[in-house]
Amino acid sequence: MQGLIDNLSGISTIVIVVACVVHLGAFFVLWAWFRRDLRTIASSLDDFTRGLKNRSLLDSTGHLSDQIEAFLADVKDVIDSPINQSDRRSLFERMAILDEKRKYLNSLVFETSYNMCRTMIEAYPLAGVLGTILAIGGALQTGSDAGTTTTVSTIVERFGDAIWSTFSGLTAAILLMFLNSLLEPPFRRLAENRVHVREIVVRVKRELSLNSEDPQS
Repeated sequence: MQGLIDNLSGISTIVIVVACVVHLGAFFVLWAWFRRDLRTIASSLDDFTRGLKNRSLLDSTGHLSDQIEAFLADVKDVIDSPINQSDRRSLFERMAILDEKRKYLNSLVFETSYNMCRTMIEAYPLAGVLGTILAIGGALQTGSDAGTTTTVSTIVERFGDAIWSTFSGLTAAILLMFLNSLLEPPFRRLAENRVHVREIVVRVKRELSLNSEDPQS
C-alpha cells in the first residue's frame, strides 16, 4: 500500500500535465468540427437561397454565422411576401437541396463532447489537491514508525512533489478555462444557427408546400 501511494504521488504531476495536453487536443478537434459544420450550413443555405432576387451577401471577411443569419432572413422575407411568387417557387424547388444535407443539424454528439470537455476542467484543481494529499499522506505513513525528526524530514522532502501537483492542477485549470471562454461564444452561436435552420426548414416545408397545392399559386 505504501509503495502504491508513493508511486501515485510521484506521477500525479505528470498525469495532470498529460491530461491537460489531451484536453487541449480535444478542444482543437471540437474547433475543427465546429468550423466544418459552420461551413456546411453556410454552403447549404447559399445553395438554398441562390437565385433569389434580393439576397444578402456580406463582406468576405464577415463571420459565417452572420452570413447564415442573413440567409435565413432572406428566406423569411420571401415566405412573408406572398406577392413574390417567383422567389417562393424557387425556394420550394430548392428545398430538396437543404433536405439532402441535414446530417450536420444533428448536434447531440458535438454538444455532448463539448459539455464533457468543459465540465472536466473542474477536475484539474481537485486532481492537484489529491496529488498533494497523497504526497503528504505517504510521507506521514513512511515516518509513522520513526521519530518526530524523521517524519518532519520526510514531509519536507516530499513537499516539493505536493506543491508541484497543486501548481500543475491550478495552471491546467486556468489555461483550459481561458481557452473555453474563447470557444464557448462561437459554439453557442453554432447551436443557435442550427435551431434557426431547423425552424426555417419546417416553416418553408409547411407554408410553401401548402402554396404548391394551391392551383392559383
